Amino acid sequence: MSAKGVYFRPTTTQQRELLFKTWEETGSVTKACAVAHVSRMMFYNWKARFEAEGYPGIEHSKSRARKHPARKEKAIEAQVIGMYQAHPDWGKKRIEQELAKANNWVPVVSPNTVKRILEDAKLWTSSREEKKGRGRKEGV
Repeated sequence: MSAKGVYFRPTTTQQRELLFKTWEETGSVTKACAVAHVSRMMFYNWKARFEAEGYPGIEHSKSRARKHPARKEKAIEAQVIGMYQAHPDWGKKRIEQELAKANNWVPVVSPNTVKRILEDAKLWTSSREEKKGRGRKEGV
């Protein structure tokens, strides 16, 4: 047999309630975990919330999703928009490189962030993507 650990899927509200009811009745963490089919680590993860908030505290698991997407400062966004308005023929890579050059070649934004900033400002259109393919023979 390999030394792999056992996988425990995320717990349900019913499992957590059963876990802590069994624990309160028996006083045994091992027995409670066996009855509810959860690991001891999961028990201790939920125990602090259970002791602080009781059964309502274990009803919902907290989301691990980022609360706010990472955004660049308004000054950088203004630089990107100003640079694009001054040079509308520049693409996202050129703007990214010019910003890096002004910052001693330390990258400030990625090309896709430049594109997102321009899209948010309604300056970037999908026709720019289509222009890249011009000049190529179709069907080749």
